[in-house]
Amino acid sequence: MPGRSMSEEKLLMRSELSATATRAAFFDVDDTLLSEKSMFVFLRHWIEQRDGDDSAYQTVESEFRAQVESGVHRTEINRMYYRLFAGVPLAALLAAGRDWYRMYRELPTAFVGATLSAVAKHQAHGDIIVLISGSFRACLEPLATEIFANRVVCTEPIVDNKGRLTGEVARPMIGENKAAAVADTIASLGLLPDDCFCYGDHSSDLHMLLKVGHPRVVGKDTVLLEYARCNDWPVLSADPSPLGTAVNLGPSK
Repeated sequence: MPGRSMSEEKLLMRSELSATATRAAFFDVDDTLLSEKSMFVFLRHWIEQRDGDDSAYQTVESEFRAQVESGVHRTEINRMYYRLFAGVPLAALLAAGRDWYRMYRELPTAFVGATLSAVAKHQAHGDIIVLISGSFRACLEPLATEIFANRVVCTEPIVDNKGRLTGEVARPMIGENKAAAVADTIASLGLLPDDCFCYGDHSSDLHMLLKVGHPRVVGKDTVLLEYARCNDWPVLSADPSPLGTAVNLGPSK
């Protein structure tokens, strides 16, 4: 019988860990585990590969910034993003995501060091690691494999019967939708909310932070810092670092 690939070994260990864990740790991704917003860093990569330069990306990014500054809700921004990929084969996006991540992970400022260290500590304790993000699997699955995450809960683009994205999504994984997903995941795993942990960086993450007994704030969002001050929540630095800063990622033996 041929030996297992590294990816297969990681998936096996992820499954075994999930079966024995008694706590879960939920991690937002953009500006929490990764030091940048994966959706837009990936979009730049996608456009550069398609067009040979990023001039189209600059236009799109400016349009999104204008929407944010005008007060458009983050849920609608999330939907607008996925409409950019209408008609694109899902398989092509997944392949592009793997290519993008292989390059991104080598950047010296790609990750948030304090949060990666927290992942390693949770793994040493035997906790279930869950990535929860408004981003999508093209960006998140390579990261999940890298850090031995057990589950990915994210925005899921709707795919037609030809394997192409329709441009719509099932549920933007933002704000209260994240909170509901955290609660649903904890219940499905048969865990107690008071035993679980959650890490987030933005005020829109507050809903999900309140769903667990051990919320953790990453960075300097003023809304979250005020909640942390009033409720004695730990605050982690969002300083960027290379992947190697967090040692011993992976399930304990």
